[in-house]
Amino acid sequence: MKKKSVLEGESVTLDPGVTKKTNDVMTWFSDDTLLAEITGDQSKICTDVQCKERFRDRLKLDHQTGSLIITNTRNTDTGEYKLQINSISLRRRRRSISSEKRFEVTVVADPASGLSSGAVAGIVVAVLLV
Repeated sequence: MKKKSVLEGESVTLDPGVTKKTNDVMTWFSDDTLLAEITGDQSKICTDVQCKERFRDRLKLDHQTGSLIITNTRNTDTGEYKLQINSISLRRRRRSISSEKRFEVTVVADPASGLSSGAVAGIVVAVLLV
C-alpha cells in the first residue's frame, strides 16, 4: 500500500506506476464507492450521486498512466483508495483482475490557514453556551 500525505486544499496524484495497455480497464474506488473507470480512450468519473456530491468537479484522470488526481483536497478525502486493473481478452470476451493497487491518503490541515474546523466548532459551541 502506498501512503500519501497532502495539505488540505492541495492536489494529490495517485499514480499506479504501471503502463496502461490498450485492453486494460482501470477502475478506481474509495471505500466501496466507484470513483472512475478508464476503458480504452473513454472514461467515466463519479457516475453516482454520492460520489458526485463528495468529489464535485475535483477528480481528474490521466489516460496514459491511469493516475487519479484529486484537486482541492478536503479532510473528508482521507482514506483508502483502490485501483483494479482488469485485462480483457478479446478472443474470449472475458475480464480478469490482473492487478490491484492500494493507496492510503491522509489530508492534513494547513497550519498557515489559521484555525482548524474543529477549533472553530469549539469556539462556536463555547459562545453559544455563554
